[in-house]
Amino acid sequence: MHKAARQLGMTQPSLTTQLRRIEAAVGGQLFTRGRTGSRPTPLGRSVLSRARPIVAEMSALVAEARAAAHHTGGARLRIGSTGSPAVPGWLRRLRARLPDVDTTIHMDVSANSLLRMVAADQLDAVFVHEVEGAPLRVPDGVELHVLVEREPQFVALPDGHPAAARPELQLTDLAQDRWMVDPSADGDWSGLRRVFAEAGINPRVVYGDNLAAADLVAAGEVVAACQPTSPARPGRVVRPLRGDPLAVRLLLATRAAPADAARPCGSSGSSGLGSSAAGADAVLADLEAAYREVALASDAYRRWLQRHSGARPLPVRVVA
Repeated sequence: MHKAARQLGMTQPSLTTQLRRIEAAVGGQLFTRGRTGSRPTPLGRSVLSRARPIVAEMSALVAEARAAAHHTGGARLRIGSTGSPAVPGWLRRLRARLPDVDTTIHMDVSANSLLRMVAADQLDAVFVHEVEGAPLRVPDGVELHVLVEREPQFVALPDGHPAAARPELQLTDLAQDRWMVDPSADGDWSGLRRVFAEAGINPRVVYGDNLAAADLVAAGEVVAACQPTSPARPGRVVRPLRGDPLAVRLLLATRAAPADAARPCGSSGSSGLGSSAAGADAVLADLEAAYREVALASDAYRRWLQRHSGARPLPVRVVA
């Protein structure tokens, strides 16, 4: 509670009072409080999973309203992502290539929400992942460009874990651990449930977000599925799973260009993609370069790529 109050810029008693008002409004206790901190109740987990997309949508609404209020008619590029170590490099390359374009980014754990924002002309291009076995709902008028057809998902575990010394893990090695999953990330929980069922295990599950997962893994509290490009950090290691049972498809989504489109990328008053396929190709090329950079910088992923000689960190370009 103290840390949350500090992040929100308010006193702990004020936050406690506000939380009690929220609990009174919903008619139940959202958190249990103890000497080691606060944990969500089953009702609290349900409220959190429903509230996160609503808060993200409200944040997007405010951001879009502010952008519209201050937009002066110059070229702009509005990108979004569900999150990846490749995003900073992607943004850096876009701004270097398009110095006169106002490039902004919107982050959201929900890939489906980002796709809807592309369809509604609130974003120009989004970098999202599609969990194997949990297809995204692609709105009409949205075009998918495949960055990586099948990216294996690895596992982050504490560096003191008995299995941490192994170069490759089996899910059964982690059957007794607590797994953290973000229920608001489209497909992540259903993908994990599928691989757990196939492995014949039923581990304990903790609900949270990716930021919390990274801290709790390093503290030795949980293990979590993670991207193979996840950077090393003190207290945790990243390992591949034998047989790569959990995977995602990495996609760049843009609005489908009209057949007669010819406006160049970054033209005045337009989006940074313009309305041409060349604009989308250039944005995808920047993303490919950023992804290659983080893929080869990850020791675990680089070794995996070396063992799988037919696998590459970059795909043949495909438009779905």
